[in-house]
Amino acid sequence: MIQTGLIQSAHNDLLTDVAYDFYGLRLATCSLDQRIKVWQVDESNGNWNVEDDWKASMLEDAWAHPEFGTILASASFDRTVKIWEQTSFASTTDSQTNGAGAGSPQAASCGSSRWVERAVLVDARGTVRAVEFAPHHFGLKLATVSSDNRVRIYKCLEQSSLATWQLSEEVDVSTLPSASLSSSYSVAFATPTQTSATLEGASATLVAQALQQSQNPATQGRPGMGNREADGGWCISWCKDRYWGEIIAAGCGVSGAIKIIQLSPSRRPITLLTLDPSPSPVGLPTEAGTLLASDGDTPTPFAITSVAWAPSCGRSYHLIATGGRDGHVRIWRVKPAEDEADVEGEGGDPKWSANVVADFDHHKSAVGRVEWNITGTVLSSAGNDGRVRLWKATIGNVWRTAGSIGVEQSEDTQDADVNMGENAIAE
Repeated sequence: MIQTGLIQSAHNDLLTDVAYDFYGLRLATCSLDQRIKVWQVDESNGNWNVEDDWKASMLEDAWAHPEFGTILASASFDRTVKIWEQTSFASTTDSQTNGAGAGSPQAASCGSSRWVERAVLVDARGTVRAVEFAPHHFGLKLATVSSDNRVRIYKCLEQSSLATWQLSEEVDVSTLPSASLSSSYSVAFATPTQTSATLEGASATLVAQALQQSQNPATQGRPGMGNREADGGWCISWCKDRYWGEIIAAGCGVSGAIKIIQLSPSRRPITLLTLDPSPSPVGLPTEAGTLLASDGDTPTPFAITSVAWAPSCGRSYHLIATGGRDGHVRIWRVKPAEDEADVEGEGGDPKWSANVVADFDHHKSAVGRVEWNITGTVLSSAGNDGRVRLWKATIGNVWRTAGSIGVEQSEDTQDADVNMGENAIAE
């Protein structure tokens, strides 16, 4: 049973993002009305009430882990990322007295609110489309991705004031080389209507072609922008598992691919794996049963608009969900290299492999967001069809819909299942 609540007239214009805090008791929303609102749930009746409200141009927001305090990061069309901190009225007054005059940006951002603008990050050369704080065990770090196709990693140098942030990494995702062709691809396709089609090790020719297209500026139109910014997708998600180090999944532009990027202070970022369902061989069935590659043609890639890395919770593999403008919600099973058999050559990098274990197109329109629950067992997706859908795997690793909600409630048709176990790749 799905219980829902409704916040009437939350904003005066289109909402661009909503984000729960770590405990799920507060909600930050931003809108094209240039307002940020923080909501607090009344646990006695389930109602959401506005706790704070202030003016700021904002596209997406993200909460930091509570061990660092009550901190929000906001991404904006004006190419900036702003760091906000909740303070008491007394400390807000002190900060204004100690140098933030009535006309200063900090004082203007505060007003009567308890949220103070602590820092503004201005390195992006395009719209900042997504922000996400790193898992807390890596410290107070923030990842951003903008329409210039660059992922930027910031590290807070002064956690007491949040005023100083260092740009520790800047990665051009579109030109970052993929892992070696013989180790980067191990793809199996599974859809609700076709659960036995498997491709172990995609054709090197197809992979090379996809790689060449992603690195050829002539196919990208304006540099960093794809054909149009409105057609692209920019998204990021951190690996939640501390064991593997700082790894981030990032997608940029219209390529339709997600790159798994390993960050290290001792060397330059590298691509461990590229998740790209588009280089399909001739005759591979799709969920709709059409648009198959033939005579050397390759399917038209659709931008990935959202990516979510699931908490591992003791699994020996990772689950990564993606949502795209083609209306598909895909779940990838990513297997890290763990033994010597997964290392290519002497001194080579470990091989990571991936296969698609679920592919749903029930939204029938662009997917705006995918998110996992705290245990990585339930996936939610929101699409332009006005519905939020839930996906869950049974004990037998069969992915099926767990329900959906929308403005216009109607009976859902029975959804087909995807059997994950039948399509696992033998390694």
